[in-house]
Amino acid sequence: MERVNETVERKQLESAAASYSYLKGLYLIPLGLLFVLAALANWEVGPLRHVWVFPAAALVVAAACLPIARYYHENYGRVRPSSRQQARGVVAVIVSLAVMVGGSLLLRSEASWSLDLPVNATAASFAVVMLASNAIQVGLKAHHWTIWGSVLVVGLLPVWDGADPSNVGLVLAGVAVMATGVFDHRLLVRTFGSAKVLNLRDGDAGA
Repeated sequence: MERVNETVERKQLESAAASYSYLKGLYLIPLGLLFVLAALANWEVGPLRHVWVFPAAALVVAAACLPIARYYHENYGRVRPSSRQQARGVVAVIVSLAVMVGGSLLLRSEASWSLDLPVNATAASFAVVMLASNAIQVGLKAHHWTIWGSVLVVGLLPVWDGADPSNVGLVLAGVAVMATGVFDHRLLVRTFGSAKVLNLRDGDAGA
């Protein structure tokens, strides 16, 4: 009986650690901002019309991840995903790339075999990618369904029959990524508390 309890506790700890690894939502805020900046650069808005400005802005956005990393480390410690979790992450990346590229080409492209539908292929494909990725890595939460379900519906509305809507899709995806990050972080805090609840500050733990 004692061994069974230890096994259950270990599984619960592993599950909690795995969730922690994928709920560090503050990282998604600069990532979403990068999507928006990419769209603005494509539109050549303001200083972003210069080729060098977007890479410089991307470096600034990347630098914003340093205090985020310090915040998570100081308050929650470090968690090292297990081989199983890493494998699931690789699967999620492969599925994401396949859906993103295949969906965009199939729904709206200049290829002869494309359906050429009046949809926003970028927004719709990215929504499917995020739903699939979260389902594989951490399990879909209510805010994932709400945010990415909304983006998917908007992307599939048959109203995108004008100019290429890819940049609008990038903006939609960027805003949705940032919103997801805020709610992921809130879920992390509600689940584990706000300060060092995992007690991993001075060491690593496998998920």
